Amino acid sequence: MKNSENLAHLRHTLAHLLAAAVKELYPGTKNTIGPAVDNGFYYDFEFSSPIGDSDLKEIEKKMKKLLPSWDSFSHKVVTAEEAKDFFKNNPYKHELIDEIVGKGEKITLYTSGDFTDLCRGGHTENPSKEIASDAFHLSHIAGAYWRGDEKNKMLTRIYGLAFNTAKELEEYEHMIEEAKKRDHKKLGRELDLFVFSDLVGSGLPLWTPRGTLMRNLLDDFVWELRAKRGYMRVEIPHITRKDLYITSGHWDKFKNELFRVTTREGHEFVIKPMNCPHHTQIYARKQWSYRELPQRYANSTMCYRDEQTGELSGLSRVRAFTQDDAHVFCRQSQVKEEFLTVWDIVHEFYDSFGFAMAIRLSLHDPEQPEKYLGEPERWQNAENALREIVKEKKAEVTEAVGEAAFYGPKIDFLAKDSLGREWQVATIQLDMNMPERFDLFCINERGEKERIVMIHAAIMGSIERFMSIIIEHFGGAFPLWLSPVQIKVIPIAENHHEYAQKIFSKLKDLGIRAEIDASNESLGKKIRSAKVDRIPYFLVIGDKEIEAGAVGVESRDAGQLGLIKTEDFIAKILEEIQTKK
Repeated sequence: MKNSENLAHLRHTLAHLLAAAVKELYPGTKNTIGPAVDNGFYYDFEFSSPIGDSDLKEIEKKMKKLLPSWDSFSHKVVTAEEAKDFFKNNPYKHELIDEIVGKGEKITLYTSGDFTDLCRGGHTENPSKEIASDAFHLSHIAGAYWRGDEKNKMLTRIYGLAFNTAKELEEYEHMIEEAKKRDHKKLGRELDLFVFSDLVGSGLPLWTPRGTLMRNLLDDFVWELRAKRGYMRVEIPHITRKDLYITSGHWDKFKNELFRVTTREGHEFVIKPMNCPHHTQIYARKQWSYRELPQRYANSTMCYRDEQTGELSGLSRVRAFTQDDAHVFCRQSQVKEEFLTVWDIVHEFYDSFGFAMAIRLSLHDPEQPEKYLGEPERWQNAENALREIVKEKKAEVTEAVGEAAFYGPKIDFLAKDSLGREWQVATIQLDMNMPERFDLFCINERGEKERIVMIHAAIMGSIERFMSIIIEHFGGAFPLWLSPVQIKVIPIAENHHEYAQKIFSKLKDLGIRAEIDASNESLGKKIRSAKVDRIPYFLVIGDKEIEAGAVGVESRDAGQLGLIKTEDFIAKILEEIQTKK
């Protein structure tokens, strides 16, 4: 934690240094805000004339020239009038000053070198000695609306990368280059998994046969894990009266992110952005005895959210996405067991992909109660219940205040991919508010109505986003069980086609996804094509294979495996598919 805090201070200091360099090189530029971020820092500016990525080299050079003179930070508390006078030509700073006053906080100005900025603090004590000039780099420029509101002016955001050492920066930049090669948008096109159409619209992916096969394999795997633990499938419509979301509380929180439809009779409907309120109505269809709980409903279904065009990104951020959603309706006394069951499903699923997993306990922010439903006591009880579950699992956990869902706290699972990037994937959420709003109950041992609780459980979350993660995690080289094409059969010459066709047919009859390359291309071209498509195994068929009743096997991952008896190879493949290794 201390190292993380020091790095955050270093990055925040560099945001100040960036602003100082820009102000010297471009007098009259209005600087706004400049925080530290996960891999570095950024600062937003209003320039009098546009700049581009080609200008970053000169700005970075100026930063490194200024750095030796930044040997300390000083600060002073000022009045609003003094602060506004200092930033007299900067309306952005004036807005921030008014916001600070409105919160009853102190206004502080921090100075290093000849540069002073409005800031709450959090810097290195001696930047000239604590920051290595070869451990930061300005990376790119982007547009950003002031305060993230598209109604405001578009500013110029300059991003920088920053680490403790030059070696760490170099390793990160290498990872970024590798990530570009693995970009799911690029690989999805090359491997023919999905496509976007201007006629259909941005953020609305269309899935090819290969991509659809992968989606179904993933969803079937999740269902297999759920089915053996007592879940039941349900189905729901894609539109609903808005009253459902008014009752659930989603309308007040998310009404601007919803697609709406008005019927010819004037009724207002919403295209569903989530599934949980619908599932409450399936539970509410009858009166339940405590003996019939838990009720576990699973539903993989598409949802829709009106994301802004500028926020869309391949499969990572879309307007139409499929949730592998499940909701458990149970008594308070059953929460721990149900959470632990979902936890087991998460680990069994993610172990098949080789992800390293971390746990985050996402809590509400008591300083901002307006963001959440329900009473403080209910939140305290729910959060303590999750702490007990984590304790029973003996898991290392990070608590994140302010990351809870608006209706309840949650346990989030963070997966680290092959490039070292961390993604929030599965989540288990404890909801004591929606059962209250929809008056969900069971009849207990005493014949009384007992308020139940609701558990939200998503294993992949969004199948689209999960696909983007695993495409990049594997670089398109998917494990055998998940590969759209598992084996390519390659006859060397015309006289080998009959035997190759028999092998191909045998594989297909056993449910193995195989293709045969009967083209007139050379053997070298056929093999290169199989490698480009990242097919896990390809079988070369020639005279010696026919004579031996065998296949010549090459593995994408292990290289040449040589001549293997056909039945032995098939047994090996079927076991590998079954065990998902």
